[in-house]
Amino acid sequence: MTLLDKEPVRRVEKSLKEFDPKQNVIILETSARTAVEAASSLGCEVGAIVKSLLFKTENDFTLCLIAGDKKASLNRIKKELNIKDASMASAEQVKNVTGYTIGGVSPIGHLNKIEIFIDKSLERFSSLFAAAGHPNCVFKINFTDLQKITNGSIKEITE
Repeated sequence: MTLLDKEPVRRVEKSLKEFDPKQNVIILETSARTAVEAASSLGCEVGAIVKSLLFKTENDFTLCLIAGDKKASLNRIKKELNIKDASMASAEQVKNVTGYTIGGVSPIGHLNKIEIFIDKSLERFSSLFAAAGHPNCVFKINFTDLQKITNGSIKEITE
């Protein structure tokens, strides 16, 4: 069984192919569990790695897509959502809501419909790399297509 046979990776590949038949999941020899590891494996800037961070909000969850060289701002996220309380989702919540385990959370192919925010700072890169359902799998995409495939809202949500 290869990584492409794993159910979470198949979900990402299906979403990618529906969006653009030329898109593929890239299998890496080394781990891309963190943005630094992914950038090292791909030979790109850390900022070009899309971190998918799930936040538990007062009534729901919001997935924030953040550049690998930035930190999410809880205050900015709460302001965007017009709420008083938000926190990082637990590993169990991430798995239940997205269908992915931490280290392989993809911006696409979720088990449940999730509101998605895309940090504006990702615009600076011509190519972005996002997790594809497993720590050794990613996909390459540009900022415009990332917004289209996720239907995410572009926000300033980093410190």
